[in-house]
Formats: sequence, C-alpha cells, structure tokens
Amino acid sequence: MVRHPQGHVFYRKMAHEYAPIERGEGVVLYDIEGRRYLDASGGPLVVNIGHGVASVAEALAKQAAEVAYVHGNLFTTQVLETYSQRLAAKVPLSNPRFYYLSSGSEAVETALKFVRQVQVARGESHRDQIISRWGSYHGATLGTLAVSGKPSMRDLYASMFRDGTHIEPPYCYRCPFDSVYPACDLACAQKLETAILHQGPERVAAFIAEPVGGATLGAIVPPEGYWPLIREICDRYGVMLIADEVLTGFGRTGLWFAMEGFGVQPDVMALAKGAAGGYFPLSITGVRGEDVQTIREAHGDFNHGGTFSHHAVGAAAALATMDYLEANDLVARAARLGAHLGRKLRESLADLPCVGDVRGVGMMWAVEFVADRESKEPYPSMAHFADRVCARSMEMGVLFYPGHGSADGVRGDHLMVAPPYVVTREQIDTIMRTLQQAIEQTSATA
Repeated sequence: MVRHPQGHVFYRKMAHEYAPIERGEGVVLYDIEGRRYLDASGGPLVVNIGHGVASVAEALAKQAAEVAYVHGNLFTTQVLETYSQRLAAKVPLSNPRFYYLSSGSEAVETALKFVRQVQVARGESHRDQIISRWGSYHGATLGTLAVSGKPSMRDLYASMFRDGTHIEPPYCYRCPFDSVYPACDLACAQKLETAILHQGPERVAAFIAEPVGGATLGAIVPPEGYWPLIREICDRYGVMLIADEVLTGFGRTGLWFAMEGFGVQPDVMALAKGAAGGYFPLSITGVRGEDVQTIREAHGDFNHGGTFSHHAVGAAAALATMDYLEANDLVARAARLGAHLGRKLRESLADLPCVGDVRGVGMMWAVEFVADRESKEPYPSMAHFADRVCARSMEMGVLFYPGHGSADGVRGDHLMVAPPYVVTREQIDTIMRTLQQAIEQTSATA
C-alpha cells in the first residue's frame, strides 16, 4: 500500500492508502499482492465494457504504431472520420458534428463556448448567460464550475469565476417545492422559464443539465414530462439546450444516450467517460450541423482549440469500444441486467432503516442514506457515512462510488452502484450481499 506523501505522486486523496493495481479483467481488479476487487461502480462510472478487453488495447497499439498524433488544425485521420460517421448514426442530434478533446470538463467547456458563438453568429450578441441546476456537476475547470451546482467543489474558487444562474433540480425524493408528482405541475421545469424571464430572454444563451442526475445527487431520474417541457421553454425563448451526457452516454442508462428515453433532442451534447470506456482520456462535444454552418458563415471558424484535440489514438479507442458494445449487445444488456440490479437493490435494502431511497435506471443506481427514514433527516456531514460504507465494502473486496451533499449541499450521503455492463447475475448477488453487510456494520456504529 502507498500513502501520501511517499514517493513523488500528488495523490487525489492525501489520507488514503493506495493499492497498486496490477491488472483488470471484466468486472474485477487485482492488486500487486493478489487482492481482488469487484468494481461495482466502473470507477466513477467510466468503465462500461469491462477491464482488460484485448481488442481495445490492440486497437490503441495499432493506431499508435501507424500514427499517434497529428495537429488538428492541419490534418485528419481515417480512424477519426470512421468513428465520427458511426457515432453520427447513434446520437439524437440533427446532422451532427463532433469536436474531440480529452475530458468531460473540456467537453462541457467546449459546449459553453459553442452556444455563445452560435448566438453571436445569429445576431444575438447579448446572450452570454448560462442557466443550470443546483445539485449538478459539469466539470472542474473554472468555466464548468460556474455552471455546476455542487457547493463543495465550487466554494473555494467561487471568487475566481463569474457565477451562472441555477434552478432547482427534479429531485422527487427531496422535492425542493415540498410537493408530490404530478400535483407539483413540474415546478422544477417551470423554474427555467422564471429564471429566463428574470435574466431577460435576450441575455440567456443556453440551459445545461444532466439528463439523469449524476453523482452529486445520485441517479435522480426526472419525472415524466420534465424534459419535453424544458425543450418547449428553451424553444419559446431561443435558448439552446445542452445535454451533459458525460456520465449517462454510451449505454449507462440502458440506451445509447439518456435523452433518447425522454423523446427530446438537445442542441448540444457533452460526452466522455464511456466513449472509450476508460482506455483513453477522450471527450466529445456533439453539435448540430446547421449550427456549425451558422458559425462558419458568420465567423469562419469556431474560436476554440486544444493541443490534443481530435486525437487519432483516442478515436481508435472509441471505435474499438463501440465495436465491443455492438458485438456483445451490451447496451441492451445494461438495460436488462440493470433492471435486475435495481430490483435486487430494493429487495436487499428495503428493511434497513438507514436506507432512505433507492433510485436509478439502466446500469446506474444510487442508494441514499438517512439517519431517520420518516423525516428523511440526513446523517451529519462529519459522520462520513457513505465513505465509511464504501471503505468497509472495499475491505470486503467490492468497490462503490460515494457521494455527498445531496440533502442540502453539505449534508446527505449516497453511493453509486454502476458496474460495467458485462457484470453477471452472480456478481450482482455478491455486490448485494457485500453492500447489505457494509451498511449494517456501518449503521451499527453510526
């Protein structure tokens, strides 16, 4: 085990002991001492096709041997063109174009810059405001933190960026309006119109949100009618709609892209994580071809760039990942086994008084913990309840992804259960047994 500050690595968590991982296979990781970890969250919901897929590794090596890097301002590569053509047939965008970078933060940053330039190109130069939701996470750059709604990530740097406008999320378990669907009349969606009118419709460039709430609130699925109403409001006021599918894309919700399930087409999509399944740091911003043409006619080029944009090895990794998803019908498997996973979670945890809610879709689930189920009172933040459950589970050889602040931005514990799509029913049983035991043991000492 390695611990900060041993060696010269600046680790993300300074108090955590790091086990060097030697190899991965399917849903399992092995450290150098032979310990085995069942990856029940795909890391931070990145690994979708599983660890150790030889065909993806071979595709990376082959492309790197042929040509690894070309300057995106000067050249393209066949693998990039092929992948883009394949992806275009899957995304819910009209005549799409794809801009490639390296991280989800960059994909969202690209989306924010793109909608601004499109609005200016349309003659709407006053539109420079972005509306987003509280309880969201859109990235770690200053630009993406400004539209994120996660206080623990924002507060230290808030004085360094121009803040965006945030509205309440569609968080039915803790409805911000103390109502119950459908009596709420989708007040969480109606709030978008209120925010647009408050800012001034001529000032708002776009609304950005995760189709299904990510790790900040834990797999919150909007109620029926939410996304169609959001689309209608955006259209009414000339506001562009950005779907942040960094986490939900490429099969995680049991569909290639989560927005498909809501019957709504966004104007822009931010993609990453599952695009290359963790085999290469790749992100994609998908946009409509007509909007690209609007920029071209007005300005000539998109005012943005990155040294490692449009990377050939990244495209090779993504193409091989897509091949594997299709050849093994893994998106359908995520829907089928994900429904089984959700049922097992609800059955296994139903009698645990510290479990307030189990929610999710496809292969993306969350368990929210409460100190009191009746009042939904969360544990004190200093109790670190979710972290302790995850630490205990890790000791037993199963990995989950903890989350914090779901109740009020500071308090509120949950964990994500989102294994690679190749997980088996037997492995799901192991996940359930371990999680139940870890929760029971942690609550006994809470």
